[in-house]
Amino acid sequence: MSKSQTRRARLDPKDIARDLLAATGEISSGDLARASGLTRQATYLHLQELVRRGEVSQTGAKRGTRYRRLAALVREYPIADVRDREDEVWREVKEEVGFALTGDAAAVAAYAATEMLNNAADHSNGTLVRVTIWTSEGRFAVEIVDDGVGVFGRVRQSFALPDEFSAVVELTKGKRTTMPERHSGQGIFFTSKAVDIFVLASGALRWRVDNDEGDQAVGDIPPMKGTRVFFEIHPAHVRPLGEIFDTYSVERDGEFPFNRSHLRLELAVHDDTFFSRSEAKRLAQGLEAFEVVELDFEGVRDVGQGFVDELFRVWARDHPETRLIPVNAGPGVRAMIERGLS
Repeated sequence: MSKSQTRRARLDPKDIARDLLAATGEISSGDLARASGLTRQATYLHLQELVRRGEVSQTGAKRGTRYRRLAALVREYPIADVRDREDEVWREVKEEVGFALTGDAAAVAAYAATEMLNNAADHSNGTLVRVTIWTSEGRFAVEIVDDGVGVFGRVRQSFALPDEFSAVVELTKGKRTTMPERHSGQGIFFTSKAVDIFVLASGALRWRVDNDEGDQAVGDIPPMKGTRVFFEIHPAHVRPLGEIFDTYSVERDGEFPFNRSHLRLELAVHDDTFFSRSEAKRLAQGLEAFEVVELDFEGVRDVGQGFVDELFRVWARDHPETRLIPVNAGPGVRAMIERGLS
C-alpha cells in the first residue's frame, strides 16, 4: 500500500456526500463531483444509491437536482444543556424517534451516544450540538455534530504532535485524553470497537472504522468546523458490550481493567515503512498505560534496525511493565523484529 493510500485513503463517494450533507444539509451532483474528483454522471449513481437507501431525498431535475438528508429525527441543543445530562438528552431523542432497539443493540447505542455527547460537552469548546438519527433497512445510525474546535486539532495541540493525522493515530491507542482529570480516554476507543461503522471527522480529516469488514482508513474531506461523529449499528449481529471490554482486558486479581490495546501500525506508516527511532518514539507514546499491546504490522512492508531497536529493546527496557506483541507481520518484517530481539 502506498503512502497516499495509507495516509489519505480515497473515500467512498457516498461517504463524501454524507460529509457534505452533514455540513450543508443540501448538495448537488456538482458539489459532490468537485469534492470527489468524479464526473457528474458518476456522482449521480452514488447519490441515487443514497436515495434508494432512504438516506436522502431528491428534488428538481437535471442540473437543478438537489439532495437533502432524510432522518427520523434532527435536534439541536446548546452545549450547556448537554453537559452532565447526556443521558437525559439521549433518553429524550430516543423516545421521540420511537426507539426500536432492544437488548445488546440498545446498550451499545446508549453507550456510544452518551460517550460522544459527553465528549462534545466537555472537549469541544463549542456552543451547539446537533443529534441526527436514521432508521432504515435494518440499520440504526446516529450522528453527533458540534461547532467547536475539532477533535484532531485539540489532540494535536495537547500532545504537541506534528500534524492532525498523528492525532488520529493517538486516538486509536486508547487512554489518550486531553482532560485526564475528568476523562479516561476510553470513550472514543471503545465506541469505535463496539459499533458496526464508526466515523470521526474534524478539520480536513476523516477516520472511518468498519468493524464488519475489520478495516480502518483515514481520508481527506472538505475542511469543516467542529467535530462530526457518526456511528451505525446493525441490530442483528451487534456484539455485547461486556465482550468488547473483555477483549481489551487482562485479568488481574480477579478484576478485568482496560489494560490491553491493539494498535494498527498501518494507519501511522509512511510509504509502507518504519525506519527511524523518532517514529518508534512517537508511536510508543502512551503505550506504557497498558500491560499488553499488540502491534499489528499488517500492511507494513519494511522496518529498519533503528525503529526495531528503539521500540523493542530501548522502549521495552524502560517500560518493563508493558509487553509489546508484534502480530500480522510479513516474513521480512518478522525477520527484522526477531533479529532485533535477539
